[in-house]
Amino acid sequence: MTMSEAAKSFTFISRSPPYGSNRPQLCLDAALATAVFEQEVNYLFLDDGVFQLMRNQQGDAIQAKTLGNAIETLDLYGIDNVLVDADSLRRRDLAAEDLLLEAKVVSEDEVRELLARSDFVVNL
Repeated sequence: MTMSEAAKSFTFISRSPPYGSNRPQLCLDAALATAVFEQEVNYLFLDDGVFQLMRNQQGDAIQAKTLGNAIETLDLYGIDNVLVDADSLRRRDLAAEDLLLEAKVVSEDEVRELLARSDFVVNL
């Protein structure tokens, strides 16, 4: 594999709550599509995006697909680097134990480092 063929590092940042817009679904779809092409995918939840990771979501109560069900499949696509911003959790009175999947809780400095070493950043 030459340098031009080497896998690139993509970081997807999901900032929106799970319902009320199509942004979370667009971010998820883009991350899954990128992973299919064997690229390195980091999936970072910031701000209200941390609500996408809440256990026991019931999208059908508002006639929507439950986004949490789809997020639980990230590992099936080879997306193992799922991260959540510690400050975003704290500001929303959430803890890692409240999340539907195991995500690495990261500091602001770790987020900055991740973004600096990523080839591409998609911010939704």
